[in-house]
Amino acid sequence: MISSMLNPIYLCYETTHWLLSPARATSDITKLFFDNPGNPFTNTPYGRTVSAACELFERTTRRYTKPDFGFTTTTIGNQDVAVTERIVWEHSFCRVISFERDHERAASQPKLLIVAPMSGHYATLLRSTVETFLPTHRVMITDWADASMVPLADGHFDLDDYIDYLKAIFREFGPDLHVMAVCQPAVPVVAAIARLEAENDPAIPRSMILIGGPIDTRRSPTAVNRLAEERGIEWFKQHCIMKVPPTHPGFWRDVYPGFQQLSGFMAMNIDRHLAAYWEMFNHLVEGDGDSAEKHREFYDEYLAVMDLTAEFYLQTVDKVFVRHELPKGEMMHRDQPVDLMAVRRCAIMAIEGERDDISGVGQTLATLDLTPNLPSDKKLYHLQAGVGHYGVFNGSRFRAQIAPRIAEFIEKHERSTLPTRGSTTCGAVPWHQSSLPNEGSSAGDRALFSSRCGILVG
Repeated sequence: MISSMLNPIYLCYETTHWLLSPARATSDITKLFFDNPGNPFTNTPYGRTVSAACELFERTTRRYTKPDFGFTTTTIGNQDVAVTERIVWEHSFCRVISFERDHERAASQPKLLIVAPMSGHYATLLRSTVETFLPTHRVMITDWADASMVPLADGHFDLDDYIDYLKAIFREFGPDLHVMAVCQPAVPVVAAIARLEAENDPAIPRSMILIGGPIDTRRSPTAVNRLAEERGIEWFKQHCIMKVPPTHPGFWRDVYPGFQQLSGFMAMNIDRHLAAYWEMFNHLVEGDGDSAEKHREFYDEYLAVMDLTAEFYLQTVDKVFVRHELPKGEMMHRDQPVDLMAVRRCAIMAIEGERDDISGVGQTLATLDLTPNLPSDKKLYHLQAGVGHYGVFNGSRFRAQIAPRIAEFIEKHERSTLPTRGSTTCGAVPWHQSSLPNEGSSAGDRALFSSRCGILVG
């Protein structure tokens, strides 16, 4: 047991939401009154101001639920094709969603599993990433569960369980599978594939694409990395772990709460968030519905967060950010070593953002150094200029420059023949850490993660 009592902060958070319910209801009624076409004040500056104030109050005090992906169609060739979501694999803490399309070319396209970060936000944070590959790939995504919604009777979930889940998923959908890990899951994905390689499992994926992942956080350390090393695991255990209150199915489970993570996110750029809400208020008063809708779409996603199990959170902080077990060759899965020397068949593409202040430049690239027995023609590195952490998996540069390179990499290794059992081909690429910058973030960026909450960020 990690903690022995119900942390009053979580209970106070829940109580505050409950106490604000009557005020939110009153605000909603007032907004409806001033939005009513029959109200003479509706289209006046006064009416729009009251309506805008009511909406902002409701939006800043509501509980944001898990968003939907919302895909209905995509385009294959010049044809609009319907998209259907289907759950194809499920366990207590994760399910895999497949985005199926009714088109004759769909069945022959490469199979791509996107492993979403389990770091506070839902898998829908990667909605744009999924959408980019829908026309050209059979896309699936891991949909991790909110720990507060998983009953205590369903057991615990730690980093070892995470790796077990990934191995089971790879076996279910491999070996003609390409895996994309965005940020946090880079370490467990590499670990799972290394174990499959060591076991000579036939379900080894054909390639893994690692995007902004903390493989070796000693390289270009960011504020996130330094905070973990300075505080140590006991500090996080004492200050970040709480028990789920009785208002949720996961009552009494030890978790790292999503709202605490979100408070860290907001504190990083509080001036920017306040300015965004002020702009939205002005857009509503001015009747600029399009700009206001863009604000709604962003914050509906950004403010929807989930809890992480305490054991997974603490193990990840300790093994990845404090002890650096994977790059040191000290990481274990259950009672078996995670040996990256065993990786000989699964191709690796490492992608980093030039301005990433979460996973510094070189941290993902380290994977290519740590796998010397993987042939050089199965390794690829891409450093994207002008983007930060979110730009490596979302936005215009991702769609125009990164995604095409990923597609080319997948296509290259889609038809490749795996070496036979016992092959020892070696082709290490001469990647040199000395060519990397020594610092991964500016002084302003370092201040962003001074909050005790902001360690695991997807």
